[in-house]
Formats: sequence, structure tokens, C-alpha cells
Amino acid sequence: MAEKMKTARRSFFTGLGLVAAAGVAAKITSKTTVPQIADLAPEAADPGDDGYRLTEHIQKYYRTTKI
Repeated sequence: MAEKMKTARRSFFTGLGLVAAAGVAAKITSKTTVPQIADLAPEAADPGDDGYRLTEHIQKYYRTTKI
């Protein structure tokens, strides 16, 4: 009976260690670089161009999505 308890305890701690290692690995790999707002701005926008514009509203949205 004592040997069975030791095996169960070892399995539990082994599983606990594996879960902790997986959590650390996930945390480390999830760190990505976020482009800065200045990097997203167009270099020279034509006045007649109807394309993407980096307005104050969009900048506010980018600020709220940072983690």
C-alpha cells in the first residue's frame, strides 16, 4: 500500500512540474513586439487619396489594444 501511495504522489508532482513548465513556455513564447503608432503612419499621404489614415480615433484604438 505504501508503494502505491509513493507512485501516486510521484505522478502527481511530475504532472504538476510538466504543467508549470508548459505555462512558463507559453508565457515566454507569447511575448511579441507590437509596432509603434509612428511605424504605422503613412510616409506621405496624398490629399486626394482615400486610403488608410492614421487619425486620432485610430491612435486611441491602438492605445487601448496594448497589453
